[in-house]
Amino acid sequence: MDNQEKILARILFENKIFKADGNAFESLFTEIMNYAEPDFQQIKPWGNIGDKKNDGYIPSKGIYYQVFAPEEIRKSYPDVVEKLKTDLKGLLAQWSPVKEFYFVVNDKFKGVNPEAEQTIKSLKDTYKLDKTGFLTPKDLNRILFSLSDDLIYKIAGFYFNIDKVTNLDFTILSEVIDFIMQHPPRRAFSTDVKLPDWDEKIKFNNLSDFTKSELNYAYQKIGSLNIFLNNNSFLAEELQKKLIGIYQQIIEDWKDLSYIGENVFWEIVNICMPKNTEIHQSAVICILSKYFESCDILEEPKKA
Repeated sequence: MDNQEKILARILFENKIFKADGNAFESLFTEIMNYAEPDFQQIKPWGNIGDKKNDGYIPSKGIYYQVFAPEEIRKSYPDVVEKLKTDLKGLLAQWSPVKEFYFVVNDKFKGVNPEAEQTIKSLKDTYKLDKTGFLTPKDLNRILFSLSDDLIYKIAGFYFNIDKVTNLDFTILSEVIDFIMQHPPRRAFSTDVKLPDWDEKIKFNNLSDFTKSELNYAYQKIGSLNIFLNNNSFLAEELQKKLIGIYQQIIEDWKDLSYIGENVFWEIVNICMPKNTEIHQSAVICILSKYFESCDILEEPKKA
């Protein structure tokens, strides 16, 4: 796994963390620990006896874990402090030996409350434990990426190698298209949307009036596309590289033919389409309009 692949895998994992509350977060924690610690044993509530204040432990090391994942962690820290006290007390009354105790909290990368941190340190001294502390997504991230690549893929989610993809029918493009599709276009005569001055390039590439109107219409959704790319900055560069690659490959394949921009444009559209529907086509053209304007695809008039 190279650095770029790790960056994307981390993003996939962080997205899982942000969405994981309650049992979903506990399941994610358990899956990671099952692979990271062969001796890890998950404890599930059983009838009236529950889990006896133990969500999982490593018997050979005397390490115990209790998981807490509320939807709004900042509003729930008074509950964290109270739960710390009651859960550890209940755990010690029912399990032995307890050498280390960790409270697993989904802080969603926001950090642990100082009162909760002080509380867990004081409990260490009160019950004479070797270690206590919080285990947060930052720690789970570190544990996950100490595992083998196949396990990282399994837990973080399916991952593709951009360099090995020959067209744009892949997961992230689908996310971009879905995002664009969820946002309606601006009104045709809205002053918020200023069309690029691309008439000269359209004429130079012999694009038809129909293609011009499609580009103009699709460009009305450029705001939604830019919002998505601003939140996923790594993707803008990758899309640019891939579209340039597709364009250059078409030119290479058609080198014995006369250059006809209209045909080249729609060949790029066809290659990029994840599904052959009008709404997907509109979203793809929106993406192409961005890179057409920036002169990444098709010919520039100055090259004549």
